[in-house]
Amino acid sequence: MINDALEIAKDMMDQSLDRCRRDLAKVRAGRANPAVLDEVRVDSYGAMMPLKQVSNISVADARLLVIKPWDRNLISMIEKSVNNAGLGLNCNTDGVVVRVPIPPLTEERRKQLVKQVKDHGEDSRIAIRQGRREANDLLKGAEKDKEISEDALKGGLEQIQTLTNDFIKKIDDLISNKENEILEN
Repeated sequence: MINDALEIAKDMMDQSLDRCRRDLAKVRAGRANPAVLDEVRVDSYGAMMPLKQVSNISVADARLLVIKPWDRNLISMIEKSVNNAGLGLNCNTDGVVVRVPIPPLTEERRKQLVKQVKDHGEDSRIAIRQGRREANDLLKGAEKDKEISEDALKGGLEQIQTLTNDFIKKIDDLISNKENEILEN
């Protein structure tokens, strides 16, 4: 029973950590990163498609993304979609590829991004604590139904708390690294 509760908690915490990593990858830190464009959708022959499904996105240098569409007819739609995505990016095209220069961050924008990163971190911590709560409830229910002893309950709760602390530390490290990345540019 304790192993089941630990497995449930670990699965939920792993999902939360993965979600946090994905969310942080989308935060623009002043360097070119193709993940910034993950949410951009392009009207491709009447269907809204993710940008990465209609083109190849590469990093040309530290401040430039290059989008090479598989169909040149989509260049104007890609340019329009990126410009209207609300990312603060303005792209230009030469008829073959779309270039997306990444502008340097202002001090005000850096502070906004740090706040956004901290919000992602807090959301992840809440999800981790939710996993702990569900596992603890499972153990307490098992103890109430006399499936496990009171000592086993105490040991299980301690193991779940240790697991929770480990995942919270991982989230804190991710947040700290991303903040440093944003502030150093």
